[in-house]
Amino acid sequence: MRKAVVLAAATWAAFAAPGALAQSATAVQSLPVTGQTPQVCTLQQGDLRTGELINFRGADGDTLRVLELVDPRTLKAQSARASVFLSAVCNFPHRIRIESRDNGLWPIEGPVSPDQPSFATALPYQISYTWADRSGTLQADAKVRRAHESRADVDSPAAGDVRIDIELDAGASNTQLGAPVLAGNYADTLRIFLEPR
Repeated sequence: MRKAVVLAAATWAAFAAPGALAQSATAVQSLPVTGQTPQVCTLQQGDLRTGELINFRGADGDTLRVLELVDPRTLKAQSARASVFLSAVCNFPHRIRIESRDNGLWPIEGPVSPDQPSFATALPYQISYTWADRSGTLQADAKVRRAHESRADVDSPAAGDVRIDIELDAGASNTQLGAPVLAGNYADTLRIFLEPR
């Protein structure tokens, strides 16, 4: 009987002051908010800045043409320099890789007879690059027509400009320095990669 009286009193107190109980009780519900950013690297079209082209012309930031490949009197390669800037961002540690498809400037028409040692049949050139806190070089020596690359690991995310400096030395030749260059159209493709390590 005593238990019943106590229960009745507790029930009466709950009905007598419903606002008091509501103010002292707190309900909590967590609502997680999440998202994911994929690992992404981007490279924009190259930017050719005034004063950064010597004996080069750029139709756009992705195609360069040597204005005068050879000296018209001696037919030796003339020097040429260009700097290209590519806006880039990579949101994770990554690698920069620079690749010369042909390891030098080679005739577009196909292979050249190797029995012309007194003439240049391909032209070597140098590439220097800077990205984030890394820099490197690639010597496209034109000794063998093949892909040739340089790479550097970048330990943190980075944003800014990739700078590519291309330089063809006066007298460059795959046979002997200062050799006259055989007639033809010469080309190479330079590829720039920002990629996972």
